[in-house]
Amino acid sequence: MGDAYTYIRILEAEGISKISEDATINSDYILSQLKDDYDLPYDRLCIHEVVFSLKNLKSDYGISALDVSKRLIDYNIHPPTIYFPQIVEEALMVEPTETESKETLDNFIDVMRIIISEAKGSPDILHNTPNTRLDEAKVARVPELRWRDH
Repeated sequence: MGDAYTYIRILEAEGISKISEDATINSDYILSQLKDDYDLPYDRLCIHEVVFSLKNLKSDYGISALDVSKRLIDYNIHPPTIYFPQIVEEALMVEPTETESKETLDNFIDVMRIIISEAKGSPDILHNTPNTRLDEAKVARVPELRWRDH
């Protein structure tokens, strides 16, 4: 049996409802804190995710969803899903899990505010991050699938 099945069996019906509720509350909290900083293509309460559009950030400052995601890495935050849903231009889909603490949510919110400030004031910071930024096209064409000690 898989880990997901085991998790579901441990939680049972009550637990599953509770984790769904917690994930939704976390998404709604992020939405409420960042809606004045990032564009919302759909300004409504979340189910378990919140989708921001960075199209204005891209048109005004040349900063894409990819740039923001890469910058999050510099702050030790795993980047959210980008460019999905495809009907949202420059989509950034944030899906906090039920296990996120208020402290980790607040840290994410603070970093997202720092990043938008950087995008408006010093966009080159976002164009050159993370320090180990990959050439995505080259990596897709010529993947390095083994470790080399450089």
